Amino acid sequence: MERPGAFRFQDALKLVRISNNLGDAKSLITHPATTTHQAPYAGGARELGISDGLLRLSCGLEHPDDIVEDLLTCAEAV
Repeated sequence: MERPGAFRFQDALKLVRISNNLGDAKSLITHPATTTHQAPYAGGARELGISDGLLRLSCGLEHPDDIVEDLLTCAEAV
């Protein structure tokens, strides 16, 4: 997946919220290539496995079935 697909996936989520950093009681998703690893690892991000299509998910305290349903619905849409 490339960056546009990653962004479409994030934008389609209903339960999981987009965030620039992770660490909350609610589920969050971030795009490391444009947030946490944008500047410090710009040249070496790929060596670390950080591609334009990579998304990082932090699961919160919502019911696991609700999180899975949200992710699967978006995966089908993208």
